[in-house]
Amino acid sequence: MPPPPEPPTTPSRATAYPLGAAPKRILRGRAASCRVRCLLVTLDLTVVDAFTDRPFTDRPFAGNPAAVAVVDAFPDEGRMQAVAREMNLSETAFVVVRTDGDYDLRWFTPTLEVDLCGHATLASAHLLGGAPRFHTRSGALSCAVGGDGWIEMSFPSDRPVPAPVPAELTLPDVAWFGKGRGYVLVELGSAPTVRQLEPDLTALAALGTRTVIVTAAGDQAGIDCVSRVFAPNAGIPEDPVTGSAHCTLAVFWGERTGRDVLTGEQASARGGIVRMRREGERVILGGQAVTVANTTLLV
Repeated sequence: MPPPPEPPTTPSRATAYPLGAAPKRILRGRAASCRVRCLLVTLDLTVVDAFTDRPFTDRPFAGNPAAVAVVDAFPDEGRMQAVAREMNLSETAFVVVRTDGDYDLRWFTPTLEVDLCGHATLASAHLLGGAPRFHTRSGALSCAVGGDGWIEMSFPSDRPVPAPVPAELTLPDVAWFGKGRGYVLVELGSAPTVRQLEPDLTALAALGTRTVIVTAAGDQAGIDCVSRVFAPNAGIPEDPVTGSAHCTLAVFWGERTGRDVLTGEQASARGGIVRMRREGERVILGGQAVTVANTTLLV
């Protein structure tokens, strides 16, 4: 009898071959005449729900899902963008281990690469464990696990500047309008107005900014502010939970309340909780995360 075939091996991390360097494999259909020769490239991704919802536990199917691929080297940008489009989540993160023990990190929406992403950073830190330090377009981002198990991330703060309300803004009950790096922030009169909002995404896209943050003071115990985030110009109609938005919300509501420690609720359909702590020009964002899936792309 011939020896039994060796079992297939599963790589411990994503394997992304440069174009033209992937191993060749023959795929055979059921009919003997059906034979296709193709290139096989595998990319392993882990899907993590980040900033999961109340009751402040790491329950799945809440918060914001992000796909994370740990690779030996970044694939070309076209390949990474294609993977993000295929995953069709708010963000897909690519992580590379550096020789100094830190990590390089890049984030892609279904349509473009972004400079800063909170929930995909939280997802990456959750996947890697320990206290990873990421090098990104927005500088170094350090992460650590707090005493209660929440992951904390040090991000640059982003103070919004008041600006005239544009005539094309169609949101109801606007109390304040301002701009920051690549976004606009709109305060509405109440949390129920934020929760029930059904915005005209075409009108929001016409503002010409990548992201629109809508917020109001919290209306429940333990919640200091409520927000929702829309990014139609980045291929994200509504983002379930946006860590980077809280780099702005921490400053905005911290100055309003006179407090440095705050808790925000992002009132999307999935819902999410973000802890915020102001430390000078940095904001410490805290959240929970849970792994929900592993997938392998054959590209």
